[in-house]
Amino acid sequence: MTITEVRTEKIGSSLLITIDRPQARNAVNAAVAKGLAAAVDQLESDPDLRVGVLTGAEGTFSAGMDLKAALTGESPEIPGRGFGGLTEAETTKPLIAAVEGWAMGGGFELALGCDLIVAAEDAKFGLPEIKRGLIAAGGGVIRLPKRIPHHLAMEFLLTGEPVSGTRAGELGLVNRVVPAGDAAAVALQLAEQLAANAPLALAAVKAVVRAADGVPDAEAFTAQRKEMAKLMGSEDVREGMTAFAERRTPVWQGK
Repeated sequence: MTITEVRTEKIGSSLLITIDRPQARNAVNAAVAKGLAAAVDQLESDPDLRVGVLTGAEGTFSAGMDLKAALTGESPEIPGRGFGGLTEAETTKPLIAAVEGWAMGGGFELALGCDLIVAAEDAKFGLPEIKRGLIAAGGGVIRLPKRIPHHLAMEFLLTGEPVSGTRAGELGLVNRVVPAGDAAAVALQLAEQLAANAPLALAAVKAVVRAADGVPDAEAFTAQRKEMAKLMGSEDVREGMTAFAERRTPVWQGK
């Protein structure tokens, strides 16, 4: 289906979300932000969908914020959800970025807002905002220093220079580095692996990771105990244990 300038396609239990503005290198304007927010809502609300895969049309992930649209007063942000309707959204289902070509500025930040990243060898990741008198305010300044060593993150942020997908893999920024053209296919394979696991447990992992970010261990364990209590009372936990005992594949109900 088409939502403004974002396409979505169900593939098994995955939702392939494609930014579709190739004439603008998939830059994010207000329409794309609304479309991405709608796609995330579709992923979250459909019980048959377990994982989202985010990519860009025609060999480019996203060139970031549409500066021409911004100059006319358009906002690429959605209140409460951040840049592109995604960078500050608290999703319960995993998101995988499948990066081909350029992931620059806000495009890189959209990828950082996902849980996993698959990148083509020749992809390009960069935060060039500093060259335009700005900072990477869609999560780059906040998230990147948490993902890679301080000095390496500062090089991205202070020089604005991009690195290849291969280099991103060496830095530990991405989960898989693949030949050009294979990012979406490999991301969908990875999505199948995730989707085989219990949906409530996937959501709990994300919730605990968020709750534990930057807080004392005692507070993190308190948050984890709440999630564990919900899991232990679920039908899926009983199903998982029963399936193990019976040596069969579990059938998850998400409840």
